[in-house]
Amino acid sequence: MTGRDRLRELIEAVLDDDHPTLGAMASGAWASPEHLTRQVSRRAGEPPVTLRRRVLLERAAWRLGEGASVTDVAFESGYESVEGFSRAFGRAFGHPPSERPATPRPWLPAPNGIHFHPPESLWIAGEQEPAHVVFAQLVEHDLDDTRHLIQLAEGLDVRDQRREVLAGTVVLSWDGEEPSLAHVLSRHVQGKEVWAAAILGEDQPRAQVDDAATLLERHDAIAPRWLALVRDLDQRRAWGDRLIDALCDPPESFVLSSVLTHVITYSAHRRQLARHALRLLGHRVDEGDPITWWHDRLHDPAGDRP
Repeated sequence: MTGRDRLRELIEAVLDDDHPTLGAMASGAWASPEHLTRQVSRRAGEPPVTLRRRVLLERAAWRLGEGASVTDVAFESGYESVEGFSRAFGRAFGHPPSERPATPRPWLPAPNGIHFHPPESLWIAGEQEPAHVVFAQLVEHDLDDTRHLIQLAEGLDVRDQRREVLAGTVVLSWDGEEPSLAHVLSRHVQGKEVWAAAILGEDQPRAQVDDAATLLERHDAIAPRWLALVRDLDQRRAWGDRLIDALCDPPESFVLSSVLTHVITYSAHRRQLARHALRLLGHRVDEGDPITWWHDRLHDPAGDRP
């Protein structure tokens, strides 16, 4: 999905059930034992045999916590005897395997954040990031993906942009029907324009349905202002502040964090509606997955989106 990841390939070879020895691990990784040991030690911070033994002991602790017998778990973990398994388990966890683990996630100290994750997966801990970083990623992905979709729409005839392939579609009751790609993308961009004007105390923009070329100009005007607004709210820790919209009858009060959550929610919905419209018009389009977006950004931050 996101290209070749050699470290992942090496770890998979190390932890494969069919690779109990260093030689088998190396064969599964298409490498010599010396090269495998050097690469895993350098990139994961511990030798492959040590990594495998630790993760299997973590899995053993989870299995014991689920009620499996010490004997079964010992042989599942690759030990030739229950006694050898019990000694290794006791050294690692500080108690015999007959005692129930004190934590539902029995992880051992690791230099790389790689741990067993039940039932048969891995958990790789990364740098701890505050919640606002995740929120910033959602905002930036939305802006990038919106521009991508408008550019795709630019490649269509204006009649196709306005063709009512989504007849009857209503996203928000007060916005009315959004029957075409042009309607969906216009309402999508307008949402940020409206809320930015309300937060910044500016005149409300006029609702209009534009062709993609004009809409791209609108998006490129609001996108940097919207991102700057979000960053300013975050820096000032103003998410709990309230906006009172006196134009509503009666006036309504909105907490700013809920406004941003509202925008992200309906932005995501409209972006997927736009993809659906593009497909109905006979055009191929990507999934808009933020995982792929983030991977591409990390590996080619200056590259163009496919």
